[in-house]
Parts: sequence; structure tokens; C-alpha cells
Amino acid sequence: MQIKIINKSNHDLPHYETKSSAGMDLKANLTEEVMLKPLERTIIKTGLFIALPQGYEAQVRPRSGLAIKKGITVLNAPGTIDADYRGEIGIILINLSTDDFVIKDGDRVAQLVIAEYSQAEWQQVEVLEETSRGEGGFGSTGV
Repeated sequence: MQIKIINKSNHDLPHYETKSSAGMDLKANLTEEVMLKPLERTIIKTGLFIALPQGYEAQVRPRSGLAIKKGITVLNAPGTIDADYRGEIGIILINLSTDDFVIKDGDRVAQLVIAEYSQAEWQQVEVLEETSRGEGGFGSTGV
């Protein structure tokens, strides 16, 4: 699949690190460092603009290394970029640690996964089919 992209950053285009990678790292496009204090959130711009084909979305997800080592995550994970959005890709980051975190230009701050989706059409009914789970909610299927 080919996706049209405009790169207004000074960084290479996102790319897959391995043949089996699902996501591509997104880099911060900054003119100055950003200090993210504990429990603070901000939008980090990437300098990237994309045009996805209809029926696809781009999912912005946290980087596992930043999450476990630094407590930095994507607040609305996964963030969805719709096929008709043409603005700059921005990443909503939050610092869930107790330490300040500095974001510099070119830092890999999130990953991007391209995913196919379907749009649903509601069919209003009076009764739903029974299942073995029934109304069992959180934790109802065991440990």
C-alpha cells in the first residue's frame, strides 16, 4: 500500500525497523526542547501530514520502552487519524512518572500503525441472542 505523505520535519520518513514490525516510530519535530513534568500532558508535533485511503486509519500508540523506562505514554492510546484528516500529526503525550522528562527534536515519541476498518450500520432489535457468557462483565471469564 502506498500512502501520500508531506514531511515538513528535518527527519527521515517513518519506517519499519524490521520486516515483521507493525508500527513505525514517530519523531518529535521541535524548535526547542519540551519539559514534561509529572502528570503533565502536551501535544508533540511531528511535521508529518498524510492522506490515507478510505477504509484505513493510522493508530498512534505508545512506545513500550518509553512507557516502562520513563512512564511516558500516549494519553488517548490508540489515537486515531482518520482517512479524511489532512492536518499535522500530533501526539498527545503524558508523563505518568514522578520525574521530569525532556523531549528533544528527533526523539522517537510514539509509533504509528496503519489499520483497515469497517463502518458499522446499526440494526435496532428488541432482544439479543443468548451466549454462554451472557451479561458477565469484567473478570467474568476467569483469571
